[in-house]
Amino acid sequence: MALYSEKVMDHFLHPRNVGEIPDADGVGEVGNAKCGDIMKIYLKIDGDIITDVKFNTFGCGSAIASSSMATEMIKGKPLSEVKKLTNQAVTEALDGLPAHKIHCSVLAEEAIQSALEDYRRRQEEAEQ
Repeated sequence: MALYSEKVMDHFLHPRNVGEIPDADGVGEVGNAKCGDIMKIYLKIDGDIITDVKFNTFGCGSAIASSSMATEMIKGKPLSEVKKLTNQAVTEALDGLPAHKIHCSVLAEEAIQSALEDYRRRQEEAEQ
């Protein structure tokens, strides 16, 4: 049995949405000191919809695949749906991750939540 699913390998070898959004509406960066993975997610939001999302990930293949899949899962979606994204959903979309790599999907969830929180903060500051 292969350690990684075909989807994990595809998103690792051909990651989607890699890069930065210079004028992002929200940016989230998280890391795992234990394994050294770092994820940065950039969101472009129009009204209530994620119109663009990019990521930069320094880490293992599972971290890159999790970032890629998570961005695909939220692009074009309303904020209410994006807020509900879980690491379990990312793992399932990748057809599973080895137990010792589940933390990569957790980082993807946390990076998106961090970017949403940054967006919320920026919105509050703009209203003041």
